[in-house]
Amino acid sequence: MTTRAIYPGSFDPFTNGHLDVVRRAAALFDGVIVAVAANPEKRAPLFAPEERVAMIEEVVHGLPGVEVTTFRGLTVDFARSLSVTALVKGLRVYSDFEAELQQALMNRDLAPEVDTVFLMSGYAQIFVSSSILKDVASHGGDVSQFVPAVIAQRLKEKFH
Repeated sequence: MTTRAIYPGSFDPFTNGHLDVVRRAAALFDGVIVAVAANPEKRAPLFAPEERVAMIEEVVHGLPGVEVTTFRGLTVDFARSLSVTALVKGLRVYSDFEAELQQALMNRDLAPEVDTVFLMSGYAQIFVSSSILKDVASHGGDVSQFVPAVIAQRLKEKFH
């Protein structure tokens, strides 16, 4: 039986922490779909969904079983449409767990056949969030140690 998981998120921008989760999920599942949320009701993203997909595809190129796409709507509906029964969520700090637990419980109620798997970040990524990185990059700070090279370059281009 082939097991595939969806790793959903806004990934605006994709960080080394996100990449760590993708690599670890790829070791646990036969396939991992990095699913970029393209929901217009969220605040204006720095990068359009298509830009995020292109950057992430470049970063994960060569990782076996990993694909990247966008989706709209409920994550569990997207999972059902692909017959995927696992969602992967990365956790950095306790507040992440609290928010993700609420979402996982709602997802379980909406789609009992879809399980959520939590993967903890490593120490090197625990304090890094996309929001902080955007703030630092917007003020000319160097974020290259926290994001893949292609993302660092795109952030530099976006803000300069």
